[in-house]
Amino acid sequence: MADNKATPNSRLTQIKDFLTGNKTASTLPWDPNSTIFPTRKELPTIVGAPEQAAWVWGEDDYIGRLNLLTPTRVAAAAKEIRTGDIVPVNLPLDCPKVPAFNREPFRHEIKVLTENIAYDDIYHLNTQSGTQWDGFRHFAHIPTQTFYNGTKGTDITGPTANLKCSMHHWAEHGIAGRGVLLDYRSYAESKGIHYNPFDTYGITYTELAACGKHQGIDIRPTSQGGDIKIGDILFIRSGWTQQFHLKTPSERSDLALCAHGPGVDEGQRYVGVAQEEEMLDWLHDCYFAAVAGDAPSFESWPTKETYYLHEFILALWGMPLGEMLDLERLSEKCKERRHWFFFFGSCPANVPGGVGSHVNGQAIL
Repeated sequence: MADNKATPNSRLTQIKDFLTGNKTASTLPWDPNSTIFPTRKELPTIVGAPEQAAWVWGEDDYIGRLNLLTPTRVAAAAKEIRTGDIVPVNLPLDCPKVPAFNREPFRHEIKVLTENIAYDDIYHLNTQSGTQWDGFRHFAHIPTQTFYNGTKGTDITGPTANLKCSMHHWAEHGIAGRGVLLDYRSYAESKGIHYNPFDTYGITYTELAACGKHQGIDIRPTSQGGDIKIGDILFIRSGWTQQFHLKTPSERSDLALCAHGPGVDEGQRYVGVAQEEEMLDWLHDCYFAAVAGDAPSFESWPTKETYYLHEFILALWGMPLGEMLDLERLSEKCKERRHWFFFFGSCPANVPGGVGSHVNGQAIL
């Protein structure tokens, strides 16, 4: 239940909507077809939820911001298809051969049914070992040990385990909408900004705004006069994949096997978006349906703050989070077209109880 003091005056909102033709999300649960949503600082207080939680789509909602991918928005996104070029964004399932963060490598077996006649596949896959969607069961709000929409660890494993925040909810809804690529790596190279994608480097909101301007995009939401529409799917190219392919197999393995642990024990280091208030406001207020990057962690790793962006993106806001997408070919195609918007579709694995999924995604230009 929301604290009514934190919501706009309903009568005044109705009048404004009548005069402007808008539909403001002011009553819980929010209508995904609304055209105006509260900013992060305007979020209603949800009784029983952590501060800044946006559990606003209903008590039994487990798809979060995917609710924004309404038929109207998906149909509008399809207008971005102009040349018909298909650009997959998935690394091979066995890439990297040695995954980061102590994850198990992908294993593929061929099962012989009848020699020379019929065969099967057997996959052994940690969904976090390569191109991945982080599901809502993956990362909790740490202070309250709560996952999206009140889900607890006991809902995920143990005798009372159930299907709250299971990956199959995403699969049954589907992911399709307008994608936008911010090619930070190309922008940085053009401006002489040097950084190592295999070391901690935080890309700030100010830098992303400059990157967008360089590409001809105002990265503010349309509600603030920018080009980002409600339900857009954000992709940020940091250059990690590019550098990964330039390294030798032994270099890749050594980097992936760096110590992984909390605080000073963390040896895994990666480029990603910065943990800062401006970034939090922007990621929330644009009302992206999902966000994704090309590095093992969407956010700069390890965090230099007392919080992780994963807590906000996954647990508090219910926003799908993609990592290790191959954005190299997409970057080149967008440069050729001088257009950074496209239609994007993804088919997550339909696994009841699943925590994450390989992306199975492609951009259509």
